[in-house]
Amino acid sequence: MDQTSPFALDIPSPAYICPFDQACSYLDAAAKELKLGQGVSEILSHPRKVVTVSIPVKRDNGEIQVLAGHRVQHSDILGPYKGGIRFHPAVTLREVSALAMLMTWKCALLGIPYGGAKGGIAINPKNYSISELERISRRYISELIKDIGPSVDIPAPDMGTSAREMAWMMDTYSVNMGHAVPGVVTGKPLSIGGSLGREMATGRGVMIIVREALADRGKSLAGTRIAIQGFGNVGAAAAELLHQAGAKIIAVSTGAGGVFAENGLDILELQAYARENNRKISGFPQAKPITNTELLTLPCDVLIPAALENQITQENVNQIQANLIVEAANGPVTLEANQALEARGVTVLPDILSNAGGVVVSYLEWVQGLSYLFWDEQRVNGEMESLMVQAYRKVMHQSQTRKISPRLAAYVLGVGRVAQALNDRGLYP
Repeated sequence: MDQTSPFALDIPSPAYICPFDQACSYLDAAAKELKLGQGVSEILSHPRKVVTVSIPVKRDNGEIQVLAGHRVQHSDILGPYKGGIRFHPAVTLREVSALAMLMTWKCALLGIPYGGAKGGIAINPKNYSISELERISRRYISELIKDIGPSVDIPAPDMGTSAREMAWMMDTYSVNMGHAVPGVVTGKPLSIGGSLGREMATGRGVMIIVREALADRGKSLAGTRIAIQGFGNVGAAAAELLHQAGAKIIAVSTGAGGVFAENGLDILELQAYARENNRKISGFPQAKPITNTELLTLPCDVLIPAALENQITQENVNQIQANLIVEAANGPVTLEANQALEARGVTVLPDILSNAGGVVVSYLEWVQGLSYLFWDEQRVNGEMESLMVQAYRKVMHQSQTRKISPRLAAYVLGVGRVAQALNDRGLYP
């Protein structure tokens, strides 16, 4: 098979850090701490179903392109599969499999009756017109139509997708079913059953975790110096909410670079500047240019990686100066870097806790849709905050009781709940 084909095996380079191997390593550590039997660990380390579909799409110029779309369903022990769909050039089956597994632990940690799933297509949405993206989205979901549903697998937005794509996918599924099925996806527009509070949910969850972690240290958000790598949906929302709470956001960045201000950036002005400049933040007045690499190593109180995985590695971990790292992205700290940070006494709050606000509000959207009773934004935010704070406190209690890191404590809670449910349900046949 031509190695340029989207269906060619993704053979990693020698420097490649496999996200699925990392996810399995965290599972193994939790299983060891919990003293789980080998059989339980074996079951939990394998996704239940892996689907790769062909997506032929006609480009606006008439050419036909065939894309590969993935959907990995890791576990439905606790309930229907749940997980985002990302359109990003770096999407691989290994990455999607890892993220599906992490979603299982995240839902279990938050006490949400879902299992984990993830989907994706390796494209750069910027290279496609809106009509092309609609055709891709609709064909992708139609190929998965037997594998999804409001009681089977409920997709949501992720990197490169938004409420717009979810609307197309919901409509495609509904047309095939012969009636409207708003519960098949979450993160939809409000007009077709979306939830208030969903757009800011993940960023709000990050803010809550930062606030709680600082409170444990006898500090408040006011005056806290924070650097945020990533100024997309999550990073920008977290920056706005943290800024409103009095924190000093000294640096933010996008894939094209970032900006730094010693005394803090005016986040609302920066957001307006980004909207006027096609989401670019370089050149923002009263700020100095900074690279993504430089941002990670700034002296600050809190570092929030909110971009891609594998950003803090063995190569730069010794230059990290923050005492608290809150993972807003999925897997931004590699296994080796995490061990080095823990050895130095740096607290790393893991992604399965810190960025769980999005899936919490997705769950609340699903609940509202099934009941056909919708809540105001204050109630949605309040319900989400309650679940996030409870999860944080459980993680920290487990960390202190067992004398383990917050990351391992979060995995112990998530993996432990799934393992208990597996034991209670038993094996069929």
